[in-house]
Amino acid sequence: MRLLLYTGKGGVGKTTTAAATAVCAARRGLRTLVASTDAAHSLGDVLGTPLGPEPREVEPGLSAVELDARAEVERHWGRIREYLVALFRYQGIEGMVAEELALLPGAEEATTLLGADAYLVSGDWDLVVLDCAPTGATLRLVTLPDVAHGALRTLLRLQGALATVVTPVAREVVPVPLPDRHVFQDAERLLYRRLRRLRARLLDESTSVRLVLTPERMVIDEARRAWTDLSLFELSCDAVVMNRMLPDAAVSEAFFADWGRLQEERLREVAEHFAPLPVLPAALQDDEVTGLERLAAHGEALFGARDPAAVLSSSPRISFERDASGYVVRLPLPHADPSRLDVVKVDDELVVRAGALRRTLRLPRRIAPLELAGAHFEDDALRVRFERRD
Repeated sequence: MRLLLYTGKGGVGKTTTAAATAVCAARRGLRTLVASTDAAHSLGDVLGTPLGPEPREVEPGLSAVELDARAEVERHWGRIREYLVALFRYQGIEGMVAEELALLPGAEEATTLLGADAYLVSGDWDLVVLDCAPTGATLRLVTLPDVAHGALRTLLRLQGALATVVTPVAREVVPVPLPDRHVFQDAERLLYRRLRRLRARLLDESTSVRLVLTPERMVIDEARRAWTDLSLFELSCDAVVMNRMLPDAAVSEAFFADWGRLQEERLREVAEHFAPLPVLPAALQDDEVTGLERLAAHGEALFGARDPAAVLSSSPRISFERDASGYVVRLPLPHADPSRLDVVKVDDELVVRAGALRRTLRLPRRIAPLELAGAHFEDDALRVRFERRD
């Protein structure tokens, strides 16, 4: 089973590229599902057919769905959300306000991704293509399993210990709604089954992110930052799609000549900065690419002899190296700003902060007892040294 995520700055053509990939793959024989995780869905408009929260067959071998975040929240948060609603209502917060507050930060994004994972688990499709929200929302989407896993694990340890002693007594004297064992069971199920499986899915070699951009300075810069942030969480990027390149016929016109030269410069720059990722250029179209036939033609032009579902390149992963004095943890972070990196060891975990994002890594048994001896950035990778205590 293969999972592809398309993301990029808003307006660069993510939905069209994701849909074209799905149509191309389906017509080459793969059972394919294309799903939109963006709150502002436009996948149905691009495919030319109305879509809903359940997969719909668009043509033989191709299905599509626009994931409903609220429906996924109801499905996956269950009694956890019901308890929070009851708690807020007890505090005097009524109606829709309590319902909104009960949506924990990031709950909609996380459960949307859980919904997509459920389609992969079903085994009904060989390839699932996700049309993700713009870059910032996608980063929240793919980093939430890691962040939420740690937060829920700590919360369960604390509340689970208290519930066995405090809750039975408190129910007799305090009218405040208190969580029962069913709430904890749902939280444990979310943590130990679904989020753990989702984290493994995102880190698996069968999952890739593809960055969609256009030959514009701000778009390219944002894509470079996104590549760094995705690498922090070991999300593998396997290609870059360079959208809306002027065709040769247009560049030959005097009016477009300078624009064409600028685009070629940007294309070379992207190829250099994103190496070794392959860059797939896509020509600017004379009209919107909508409907299955135009999407199929766009996909064929984009991939050519390449398999649209193949892993087009592999990214280096985190590695642990041993030398005479200890161990070195090497975390690839292409184009990271060393001044924005911060490293600390907390018990048996390594915490790496890159700007506003933070990644927590559980250290192997042989490294966990060692001291953090230093860190430096070299060859697009953060190298953290651990040595034995004196």
